[in-house]
Amino acid sequence: MAEPYIEQVEYLDVLTKTGKKTGVSKPRGDVHRDGDYHKAVHVWIFAESTQELLLQKRADCKDSWPGLWDISSAGHISAGDSSLITAQRELQEELGVILPKDAFELIFVFLEECVTNNGKFINNEYSDVYLVTTLEPIPREAFTLQDTEVSDVKYISFGEYRSHLAEADPKYVPYDVNKQYGLLFDIITKRYRENNEARSLVLQKQLRRYAPVSLTAELTGLGDADKEALILLVRAAMIMDEIFYLQVWHSNPVLREWLKEHANVSQLDNLKWMYYVINKSPWSCLDENEAFLTTADSAVKLLPEATKPITGWKGVQYRAAFPMLKPSGANFYPPDMDKMEFKLWTTGLSLDKQKDATSFFTVIKRHSQVNWDNHIFDSTHLSEGSTHDLYSIPYSQEYHPFLTRVSDLLHKAGDLVSSPSLKRLLHSKADAFLSNDYYDSDIAWMELATFEAFIGVRDEKATAQLKLFSDNLQVLEQNLPMDDTYKSKDIIAAPIRVVQLLFNAGDVKGPQTIAFNLPNDERIVKDRGTAMVILKNVSEAKFKQILNPIADACIAKEQHELVDFESFFTHTICHECCHGIGPHTITLPDGRKSTVRLELQDLHSALEEAKADIVGLWALNFLIKKHLLPTSLEKSMYVSFLAGCFRSVRFGLEEAHGKGQALQFNWLLEKEAFVFHPNETFSVNFDKVEEAVESLSRTILTIQAKGDKEGASLLLQKYCTMTKPLKVALQKLESIHVPVDIAPIFPVAKTLLE
Repeated sequence: MAEPYIEQVEYLDVLTKTGKKTGVSKPRGDVHRDGDYHKAVHVWIFAESTQELLLQKRADCKDSWPGLWDISSAGHISAGDSSLITAQRELQEELGVILPKDAFELIFVFLEECVTNNGKFINNEYSDVYLVTTLEPIPREAFTLQDTEVSDVKYISFGEYRSHLAEADPKYVPYDVNKQYGLLFDIITKRYRENNEARSLVLQKQLRRYAPVSLTAELTGLGDADKEALILLVRAAMIMDEIFYLQVWHSNPVLREWLKEHANVSQLDNLKWMYYVINKSPWSCLDENEAFLTTADSAVKLLPEATKPITGWKGVQYRAAFPMLKPSGANFYPPDMDKMEFKLWTTGLSLDKQKDATSFFTVIKRHSQVNWDNHIFDSTHLSEGSTHDLYSIPYSQEYHPFLTRVSDLLHKAGDLVSSPSLKRLLHSKADAFLSNDYYDSDIAWMELATFEAFIGVRDEKATAQLKLFSDNLQVLEQNLPMDDTYKSKDIIAAPIRVVQLLFNAGDVKGPQTIAFNLPNDERIVKDRGTAMVILKNVSEAKFKQILNPIADACIAKEQHELVDFESFFTHTICHECCHGIGPHTITLPDGRKSTVRLELQDLHSALEEAKADIVGLWALNFLIKKHLLPTSLEKSMYVSFLAGCFRSVRFGLEEAHGKGQALQFNWLLEKEAFVFHPNETFSVNFDKVEEAVESLSRTILTIQAKGDKEGASLLLQKYCTMTKPLKVALQKLESIHVPVDIAPIFPVAKTLLE
């Protein structure tokens, strides 16, 4: 007896009107009957050489727009499925084209709200619109058409197609090109019709914002074995660069190699490469991560097996894609994962699995994407099934080929060095790279504080002068301007090291840090405190190249002499110290134990940077009043800080330091602690600045102590804005070509490697 036929019903996730998941799914027919909002994908294939888009002719049996020319490929995102996998699957099912994820560029999200079939078909649809860029058109005979969906395909000039849509040609599915869908044509037009000379001028202007600076370090105090170890450390750091390129975006490494290989083809290609080297990605750090490259600039890849074989045709040549908007999750999370999906997944995990999912040292991936990728390239290695599409993978596994090389170099360096604490650090860090447990190695790092993503030579004399700050951390904690119930009684003195930077690698793109405070692991912060490294030669370079010219342009003449390196450098030290005081592990109003980072989530970094800055000013004033610091800093620290505000805000309000600085500047301006003069210069009102600094310190510390994310959001929304005084200052600095930051050159490391 034949088994009965059971029709497969496709379910769709129901969305709110603003496109958020509701947690409800319904049959596809019910969704269109009831007019529920839902998600779909649109995939466009564009051929560069002919400037044509591929269209498909919808099958006559389709329930909407039968027999009309439409998008290259499209389809609903089924309940629980991801956007990118759906785009890949629809292209394979409808056209027989199998492409990897790096061929798909998400260019925008399109909302269509329409009613057809005499009111029987209501389409309220959010569509992720993807662009696949090929060098040449795919031959007609290479396609395998799904006859229930597609009756034919053709290529058409994108300009001609736009005209058909603008004229509402009845042979084409309608899209309003004068509204959002016009973005498709605008993007292609801008990409391929932009003037190369004009683009070169823009890149030259962007490059001028960085002042090339040669950073040196004195090595005469090192023995031969230590110098040999230093060479090994530089080589290990260079491997960190390789990992970082991959962490930024999955196609970033091939983009880098392509740009490097073509850097000498033309002046424009050379400028692209030079600016890429600074940003380590196609997104400009100083322009709120606006893309300065497009997929049209990216690497060309050949995929012979993308379609059925055609005699005389070698296969699909496509551009390795990247999105115009920098993905907030970088390559640590699937690009199409939203916060709701992550929350639903982690809620269902055991406590141990939750810790893995939220660890600093794991990457989140999709089973479906891994299965799809393996299906294309190696069908014998499919991932095991899972109750949820997401899963976590430790760094030690994800970056294993890189980390084994780094681990080997660190062990060799550890065998060579004479310092017992450095020896322990190098061996423990080498082990941690392979075990993914960084607790012991981070504690070892704290005992030495020599490098993590940085390699430096300690400045012993300058380091000895800083004992004052570590000795007084507990005193500062007990006197912080916040309720005593929030204060810690067991602050651990943080070691401070002053270092001359020799080499850096990894996440050191764009603006260069002048200090860092690690580790991030709050277990270690609680048990051992933090450790600080101050990069003195970087600080000196920034003061000379940037802060002095800013003071000349923006600080009132009568206060100009109060901007000095001692004040700038001392506040930098105090900023890093103040990361180690104030709330970290907290008790919430309902009695639960938590951390500030966990409660404030994506707002934590900006608020923490603002806290360290403003509490740093409060702390300097406190130490001056206790006669622990010279009174010569009493005014200069505030004026040097004011000049520094303009330096940091120029990094952009998308960056944590820039956000934090805008918050402080606008607060102090509102409280009349900073004064904006008619001649467009600024000064400090010494009668009001102390009170204003203390009030902002109290506000931020209290928000952190309560884990008050709503309060943090309101504070940042109100004050983290580009106000008129800030705009005036920044425009002035741009007009006189004051660099925004430095681009370090490391001659000592280069000499060592040679």
